[in-house]
Amino acid sequence: MNDLLHLKTISDLYKFLNLGYAQHPLVAIVDFSKAIEYTTEEISIKTDFYSIMFKNYCRNHIRYGRKTFDFQDGSLVCIAPNRVITIDNDVELKEDMMGWGLFFHPDLIRGSALGSKMKDYSFFSYEMSEALHLSDKEKQLLYDCILKIQGELTQNIDSYSQGLIASNIELLLNYCSRYYGRQFITRKSANLDVVSKVEDVLKGYFENEEKKNEGMPSVKYLANKVNLSSSYLSDLLKRETGLSAQDHIHYFVIEQAKNILLQTNQSVSEIAYSLGFEYPQYFSRLFKQKTGKTPLEFRNLN
Repeated sequence: MNDLLHLKTISDLYKFLNLGYAQHPLVAIVDFSKAIEYTTEEISIKTDFYSIMFKNYCRNHIRYGRKTFDFQDGSLVCIAPNRVITIDNDVELKEDMMGWGLFFHPDLIRGSALGSKMKDYSFFSYEMSEALHLSDKEKQLLYDCILKIQGELTQNIDSYSQGLIASNIELLLNYCSRYYGRQFITRKSANLDVVSKVEDVLKGYFENEEKKNEGMPSVKYLANKVNLSSSYLSDLLKRETGLSAQDHIHYFVIEQAKNILLQTNQSVSEIAYSLGFEYPQYFSRLFKQKTGKTPLEFRNLN
Protein backbone atom coordinates (compact mmCIF):
# COMPACT_ATOMS: atom_id res chain seq x y z
CA MET A 1 0.00 0.00 0.00
CA ASN A 2 1.38 3.44 -0.97
CA ASP A 3 2.10 6.09 1.67
CA LEU A 4 -0.24 9.02 2.27
CA LEU A 5 1.21 12.47 1.52
CA HIS A 6 -0.43 15.18 3.63
CA LEU A 7 -0.22 18.66 2.10
CA LYS A 8 -1.13 21.06 4.89
CA THR A 9 -0.32 24.40 3.29
CA ILE A 10 -0.14 26.08 -0.11
CA SER A 11 3.65 26.09 0.33
CA ASP A 12 3.55 22.29 0.68
CA LEU A 13 1.67 22.14 -2.64
CA TYR A 14 4.30 24.27 -4.38
CA LYS A 15 7.09 22.05 -3.06
CA PHE A 16 5.26 18.92 -4.21
CA LEU A 17 4.77 20.37 -7.72
CA ASN A 18 8.34 21.71 -7.88
CA LEU A 19 7.04 25.26 -8.48
CA GLY A 20 9.33 27.19 -6.19
CA TYR A 21 7.76 29.69 -3.78
CA ALA A 22 4.06 30.45 -3.44
CA GLN A 23 2.88 34.00 -4.25
CA HIS A 24 0.31 33.91 -1.44
CA PRO A 25 0.26 31.77 1.74
CA LEU A 26 -3.45 30.86 1.41
CA VAL A 27 -4.27 30.66 -2.31
CA ALA A 28 -2.58 29.52 -5.50
CA ILE A 29 -3.23 29.31 -9.24
CA VAL A 30 -1.29 26.53 -10.94
CA ASP A 31 -0.72 26.34 -14.71
CA PHE A 32 -0.49 22.59 -15.30
CA SER A 33 1.25 23.04 -18.64
CA LYS A 34 4.19 24.54 -16.73
CA ALA A 35 4.20 22.22 -13.74
CA ILE A 36 7.21 19.94 -13.64
CA GLU A 37 6.39 16.21 -13.50
CA TYR A 38 5.96 15.55 -9.81
CA THR A 39 5.65 11.79 -9.49
CA THR A 40 6.47 8.63 -11.39
CA GLU A 41 4.81 6.32 -8.89
CA GLU A 42 1.35 5.90 -7.44
CA ILE A 43 0.76 8.26 -4.53
CA SER A 44 -2.17 9.11 -2.26
CA ILE A 45 -2.62 12.72 -1.24
CA LYS A 46 -4.70 14.50 1.39
CA THR A 47 -4.82 18.29 1.54
CA ASP A 48 -6.03 20.81 4.11
CA PHE A 49 -7.29 23.14 1.38
CA TYR A 50 -9.92 23.27 -1.38
CA SER A 51 -8.91 22.16 -4.87
CA ILE A 52 -10.59 23.08 -8.18
CA MET A 53 -8.88 21.56 -11.20
CA PHE A 54 -9.49 21.79 -14.93
CA LYS A 55 -7.46 19.88 -17.51
CA ASN A 56 -7.95 18.83 -21.10
CA TYR A 57 -5.39 16.07 -20.60
CA CYS A 58 -3.59 14.56 -17.66
CA ARG A 59 -0.62 12.22 -17.61
CA ASN A 60 -1.83 10.98 -14.25
CA HIS A 61 -4.97 8.98 -13.64
CA ILE A 62 -6.68 10.18 -10.46
CA ARG A 63 -8.79 8.03 -8.17
CA TYR A 64 -11.10 9.81 -5.77
CA GLY A 65 -13.93 7.91 -4.12
CA ARG A 66 -14.77 4.71 -5.94
CA LYS A 67 -13.75 5.51 -9.51
CA THR A 68 -10.82 6.61 -11.70
CA PHE A 69 -10.86 9.82 -13.68
CA ASP A 70 -8.38 11.02 -16.30
CA PHE A 71 -9.66 14.45 -17.49
CA GLN A 72 -9.60 13.26 -21.08
CA ASP A 73 -12.60 15.36 -22.11
CA GLY A 74 -11.72 18.59 -20.36
CA SER A 75 -13.71 18.45 -17.15
CA LEU A 76 -13.70 20.31 -13.86
CA VAL A 77 -13.43 18.60 -10.48
CA CYS A 78 -13.82 20.20 -7.06
CA ILE A 79 -12.35 18.53 -3.98
CA ALA A 80 -12.92 19.56 -0.36
CA PRO A 81 -10.18 19.51 2.30
CA ASN A 82 -9.30 16.21 3.98
CA ARG A 83 -10.35 14.08 1.00
CA VAL A 84 -7.87 11.48 -0.18
CA ILE A 85 -7.06 11.20 -3.89
CA THR A 86 -4.72 8.63 -5.44
CA ILE A 87 -2.60 9.50 -8.47
CA ASP A 88 -0.87 7.01 -10.73
CA ASN A 89 1.45 7.71 -13.65
CA ASP A 90 0.89 5.15 -16.39
CA VAL A 91 -0.38 7.43 -19.18
CA GLU A 92 1.63 8.52 -22.21
CA LEU A 93 2.54 12.21 -22.31
CA LYS A 94 0.94 14.50 -24.92
CA GLU A 95 2.21 17.80 -26.23
CA ASP A 96 -1.12 19.61 -25.72
CA MET A 97 -1.36 18.87 -22.02
CA MET A 98 -2.80 21.96 -20.35
CA GLY A 99 -5.14 23.17 -17.66
CA TRP A 100 -5.27 25.06 -14.40
CA GLY A 101 -5.83 24.50 -10.74
CA LEU A 102 -7.17 26.83 -8.07
CA PHE A 103 -6.22 25.91 -4.51
CA PHE A 104 -7.28 27.88 -1.44
CA HIS A 105 -7.05 27.28 2.28
CA PRO A 106 -10.19 27.61 4.48
CA ASP A 107 -8.36 30.32 6.45
CA LEU A 108 -8.63 32.57 3.36
CA ILE A 109 -12.42 32.74 3.70
CA ARG A 110 -12.90 32.04 7.40
CA GLY A 111 -15.39 34.48 8.91
CA SER A 112 -16.37 35.84 5.48
CA ALA A 113 -19.66 35.58 3.59
CA LEU A 114 -18.09 32.97 1.32
CA GLY A 115 -16.92 30.93 4.30
CA SER A 116 -20.50 30.61 5.54
CA LYS A 117 -21.68 29.59 2.04
CA MET A 118 -19.16 26.82 1.36
CA LYS A 119 -21.50 24.15 2.72
CA ASP A 120 -23.95 25.08 -0.05
CA TYR A 121 -21.46 24.11 -2.77
CA SER A 122 -22.24 20.40 -2.47
CA PHE A 123 -20.24 19.56 -5.60
CA PHE A 124 -17.09 19.55 -3.45
CA SER A 125 -18.35 16.18 -2.16
CA TYR A 126 -19.08 14.69 -5.60
CA GLU A 127 -17.00 11.84 -6.97
CA MET A 128 -14.56 12.19 -9.86
CA SER A 129 -17.00 10.45 -12.19
CA GLU A 130 -19.52 13.20 -11.39
CA ALA A 131 -17.20 15.92 -12.70
CA LEU A 132 -18.51 19.04 -14.43
CA HIS A 133 -18.29 18.85 -18.22
CA LEU A 134 -17.88 22.34 -19.65
CA SER A 135 -18.74 23.97 -22.96
CA ASP A 136 -16.12 26.23 -24.57
CA LYS A 137 -18.01 29.32 -23.39
CA GLU A 138 -18.20 27.98 -19.85
CA LYS A 139 -14.50 27.16 -19.85
CA GLN A 140 -13.69 30.73 -20.89
CA LEU A 141 -15.91 32.30 -18.21
CA LEU A 142 -14.26 30.24 -15.49
CA TYR A 143 -10.83 31.03 -16.89
CA ASP A 144 -11.68 34.74 -16.78
CA CYS A 145 -12.29 34.33 -13.03
CA ILE A 146 -8.94 32.56 -12.71
CA LEU A 147 -7.20 35.42 -14.53
CA LYS A 148 -8.74 37.95 -12.13
CA ILE A 149 -7.52 35.97 -9.14
CA GLN A 150 -4.10 35.59 -10.74
CA GLY A 151 -4.02 39.34 -11.32
CA GLU A 152 -4.59 39.95 -7.61
CA LEU A 153 -1.84 37.49 -6.72
CA THR A 154 0.66 39.47 -8.78
CA GLN A 155 -0.17 42.69 -6.90
CA ASN A 156 1.32 43.69 -3.58
CA ILE A 157 -0.90 42.37 -0.78
CA ASP A 158 -3.00 45.15 0.78
CA SER A 159 -6.19 45.48 2.84
CA TYR A 160 -8.35 44.79 -0.24
CA SER A 161 -6.50 41.73 -1.57
CA GLN A 162 -8.13 39.00 0.47
CA GLY A 163 -11.66 40.33 -0.08
CA LEU A 164 -11.18 40.68 -3.84
CA ILE A 165 -9.68 37.20 -4.16
CA ALA A 166 -12.53 35.70 -2.10
CA SER A 167 -15.12 37.56 -4.21
CA ASN A 168 -13.70 36.15 -7.43
CA ILE A 169 -13.54 32.64 -5.97
CA GLU A 170 -17.20 33.01 -4.99
CA LEU A 171 -18.04 34.16 -8.52
CA LEU A 172 -16.29 31.10 -9.95
CA LEU A 173 -18.14 28.78 -7.55
CA ASN A 174 -21.46 30.38 -8.44
CA TYR A 175 -20.74 29.73 -12.10
CA CYS A 176 -19.98 26.12 -11.20
CA SER A 177 -23.36 25.85 -9.45
CA ARG A 178 -25.06 27.23 -12.57
CA TYR A 179 -23.21 24.85 -14.87
CA TYR A 180 -23.98 21.83 -12.70
CA GLY A 181 -27.62 22.90 -12.91
CA ARG A 182 -27.32 22.90 -16.69
CA GLN A 183 -25.65 19.50 -16.60
CA PHE A 184 -28.48 18.01 -14.55
CA ILE A 185 -30.91 19.29 -17.21
CA THR A 186 -28.94 17.90 -20.17
CA ARG A 187 -28.73 14.52 -18.44
CA LYS A 188 -32.44 14.45 -17.60
CA SER A 189 -33.10 11.06 -19.22
CA ALA A 190 -30.31 9.38 -17.26
CA ASN A 191 -31.40 11.21 -14.11
CA LEU A 192 -34.95 9.88 -14.39
CA ASP A 193 -33.51 6.38 -14.60
CA VAL A 194 -31.73 7.06 -11.31
CA VAL A 195 -34.96 8.33 -9.71
CA SER A 196 -36.75 5.15 -10.80
CA LYS A 197 -33.95 2.97 -9.46
CA VAL A 198 -33.96 4.79 -6.11
CA GLU A 199 -37.68 4.17 -5.77
CA ASP A 200 -37.16 0.47 -6.59
CA VAL A 201 -34.36 0.21 -4.04
CA LEU A 202 -36.49 1.77 -1.30
CA LYS A 203 -39.52 -0.32 -2.16
CA GLY A 204 -37.41 -3.47 -2.04
CA TYR A 205 -35.81 -2.41 1.24
CA PHE A 206 -39.09 -1.95 3.06
CA GLU A 207 -40.48 -5.20 1.63
CA ASN A 208 -37.48 -7.12 2.95
CA GLU A 209 -37.95 -8.02 6.62
CA GLU A 210 -34.24 -8.71 7.14
CA LYS A 211 -33.32 -5.29 5.76
CA LYS A 212 -35.86 -3.53 7.95
CA ASN A 213 -34.32 -5.20 10.98
CA GLU A 214 -31.04 -3.47 10.11
CA GLY A 215 -32.65 -0.07 10.70
CA MET A 216 -33.58 2.82 8.47
CA PRO A 217 -31.81 2.96 5.10
CA SER A 218 -29.27 5.76 4.90
CA VAL A 219 -28.55 8.19 2.08
CA LYS A 220 -25.15 6.53 1.72
CA TYR A 221 -26.87 3.15 1.29
CA LEU A 222 -29.03 4.56 -1.51
CA ALA A 223 -26.06 6.28 -3.17
CA ASN A 224 -24.03 3.06 -3.17
CA LYS A 225 -26.93 1.21 -4.79
CA VAL A 226 -27.00 3.62 -7.73
CA ASN A 227 -23.20 4.16 -7.90
CA LEU A 228 -23.26 7.86 -7.04
CA SER A 229 -21.94 9.97 -4.20
CA SER A 230 -24.41 10.93 -1.48
CA SER A 231 -24.21 14.63 -2.33
CA TYR A 232 -24.66 14.16 -6.07
CA LEU A 233 -27.61 11.80 -5.56
CA SER A 234 -29.35 14.20 -3.19
CA ASP A 235 -28.85 17.15 -5.57
CA LEU A 236 -30.07 15.07 -8.52
CA LEU A 237 -33.22 13.96 -6.69
CA LYS A 238 -33.89 17.48 -5.43
CA ARG A 239 -33.72 18.87 -8.95
CA GLU A 240 -35.84 16.12 -10.53
CA THR A 241 -38.46 15.59 -7.81
CA GLY A 242 -38.19 18.49 -5.36
CA LEU A 243 -37.23 16.00 -2.64
CA SER A 244 -33.75 15.24 -1.33
CA ALA A 245 -32.50 11.69 -0.84
CA GLN A 246 -33.40 11.90 2.86
CA ASP A 247 -36.87 13.16 1.93
CA HIS A 248 -37.35 10.12 -0.32
CA ILE A 249 -36.42 7.80 2.54
CA HIS A 250 -38.85 9.57 4.86
CA TYR A 251 -41.63 9.45 2.24
CA PHE A 252 -41.31 5.69 1.85
CA VAL A 253 -41.15 5.01 5.57
CA ILE A 254 -44.20 7.20 6.27
CA GLU A 255 -46.17 5.45 3.52
CA GLN A 256 -45.24 2.10 5.07
CA ALA A 257 -46.28 3.39 8.48
CA LYS A 258 -49.67 4.54 7.15
CA ASN A 259 -50.37 1.07 5.73
CA ILE A 260 -49.45 -0.64 8.99
CA LEU A 261 -51.50 1.80 11.07
CA LEU A 262 -54.61 1.16 9.00
CA GLN A 263 -54.20 -2.58 8.43
CA THR A 264 -53.03 -3.80 11.86
CA ASN A 265 -53.55 -3.18 15.57
CA GLN A 266 -49.84 -2.88 16.30
CA SER A 267 -48.89 -0.22 18.82
CA VAL A 268 -46.99 2.86 17.71
CA SER A 269 -43.85 1.53 19.40
CA GLU A 270 -44.15 -1.83 17.60
CA ILE A 271 -44.56 -0.08 14.26
CA ALA A 272 -41.58 2.18 14.94
CA TYR A 273 -39.30 -0.75 15.76
CA SER A 274 -40.56 -2.75 12.76
CA LEU A 275 -39.62 0.13 10.46
CA GLY A 276 -36.09 0.39 11.83
CA PHE A 277 -36.48 3.27 14.27
CA GLU A 278 -34.37 2.98 17.37
CA TYR A 279 -36.64 5.32 19.33
CA PRO A 280 -40.47 5.38 18.94
CA GLN A 281 -40.51 9.07 19.89
CA TYR A 282 -38.46 9.91 16.80
CA PHE A 283 -40.90 7.97 14.63
CA SER A 284 -43.89 9.80 16.11
CA ARG A 285 -42.20 13.18 15.69
CA LEU A 286 -41.28 12.46 12.05
CA PHE A 287 -44.78 11.14 11.29
CA LYS A 288 -46.42 14.31 12.63
CA GLN A 289 -43.90 16.50 10.82
CA LYS A 290 -44.73 14.84 7.49
CA THR A 291 -48.50 14.33 7.89
CA GLY A 292 -49.59 16.95 10.40
CA LYS A 293 -51.00 14.24 12.65
CA THR A 294 -49.64 11.85 15.26
CA PRO A 295 -49.74 8.13 14.33
CA LEU A 296 -52.73 7.55 16.66
CA GLU A 297 -54.58 10.58 15.30
CA PHE A 298 -54.06 9.28 11.76
CA ARG A 299 -55.35 5.82 12.74
CA ASN A 300 -58.42 7.19 14.51
CA LEU A 301 -59.34 9.57 11.68
CA ASN A 302 -59.12 6.85 9.06
